[in-house]
Amino acid sequence: MKTIAVVGVGYVGLVTGVCFADLGNRVVGLDIDEEKIGRLRRGEPPIYEPGLAEMIARNRAAGRLSFTTSYAEALAEAEFVFIAVGTPAGVDGEADLKHVRAAAESIARAMVAPLIVVNKSTVPVGTGDWVADIIRSKQPRAIPFSVVSCPEFLREGSAIADFMHPARTVLGSLDLEAMAKVARLHLPLRAPIITTDLRTAEMIKYASNAFLATKISFINEIANICEELGADVKEVAAGMGYDPRIGSHMLEAGLGYGGSCFPKDVKALAFMAAQKGRHPQLLRAVMDINADRRPMLVEKVRELLGDLRGKTVGLLGLTFKENTDDLRDAPALDVARMLLGEGAKLKAYDPVGMRAAEALAPEIEMAEDPYELAAGADALVVSTPWNEFKQLDLARIREVMRRPILVDGRNLYDPATMKRLGFVYRGFGRGYGPDGAPGEEVAA
Repeated sequence: MKTIAVVGVGYVGLVTGVCFADLGNRVVGLDIDEEKIGRLRRGEPPIYEPGLAEMIARNRAAGRLSFTTSYAEALAEAEFVFIAVGTPAGVDGEADLKHVRAAAESIARAMVAPLIVVNKSTVPVGTGDWVADIIRSKQPRAIPFSVVSCPEFLREGSAIADFMHPARTVLGSLDLEAMAKVARLHLPLRAPIITTDLRTAEMIKYASNAFLATKISFINEIANICEELGADVKEVAAGMGYDPRIGSHMLEAGLGYGGSCFPKDVKALAFMAAQKGRHPQLLRAVMDINADRRPMLVEKVRELLGDLRGKTVGLLGLTFKENTDDLRDAPALDVARMLLGEGAKLKAYDPVGMRAAEALAPEIEMAEDPYELAAGADALVVSTPWNEFKQLDLARIREVMRRPILVDGRNLYDPATMKRLGFVYRGFGRGYGPDGAPGEEVAA
């Protein structure tokens, strides 16, 4: 049994710590947020992630998992300390490393024995060297330590499965012995382990996220063209995805990417390139295409409803993706702000995100379920692809709406089926040619 401290109990840190505990290690989760630690000590996860609450309860009961706000307590017996704090985007897109700096300084002051410091946060290339310099300069007395980069590749909503069954583990360090020890921590996962230097490991994370964001923006660009030429982007994506050189993952046209990772990581990589005199044209195009998606959806609503003042629009989904309560850079909230700005009345339903959304957007009326949401609505907008939305009784939805208009920002539904049910349906790139969509317009 190894003893591991994890600094930061957000999505990455909490899932990392809980999963390492489930593998049989002793883990101490550390955060300076007393409310978060208090909730975790009561067995209440501060985030929604399927299966997480059960894993926390099981490992706390087994004595393998504990939580603290004290660096001294967390590091007292630790052999490894994972830094998993947030690195939000700064004013110009650069990664804000204030939390990483604070963690490194606190680790330096609290460590009492040799330690392997593992950077789990997504950090600019060169941060590992910088963290080592901070620890070395802030130690009250010299204690040996090593820094290893181990970037995370967790997806919200499937983070536990992603940790336990990774496609690969990436490790970077100039200390081969320390890197081998971190590799042994990951051996039970039975996945390929890639070992390299610190800066290359840090770059792998940014390049991976930027490439995935590029795939999303690419298929959205294709959707725009499909919409004008009468092709169906879902069928196009399926046909492309069978090619093993392309793959089907992330080829889903719609509202684009959001959340806490892709937006800030693409910006940060473009910032790093520009700082070194390079011109990241592709990354800038990826960001521009993604930014266009949200106003494009509002334009579809406007085309069908005309003047939005006084019209009631229902949002099916608020979180940036399904199976999470995360609202960071959620497309639905941007769409909501634009619709409110044009005088629309907004209602929303989300399986887990409504409580947090009430604080961010109090102007939105929350509904108990999708059918209450649809009642009296002039239009519905699908903004998050929750599975439960795929199984709605659409005939019942159609019956209670004031106007049967549905704008599908996630391409969940089949246009022909929606037309047969009497909806005026708009998706993104669903075979709409210059002569219009396959639905009938509804009179005001």
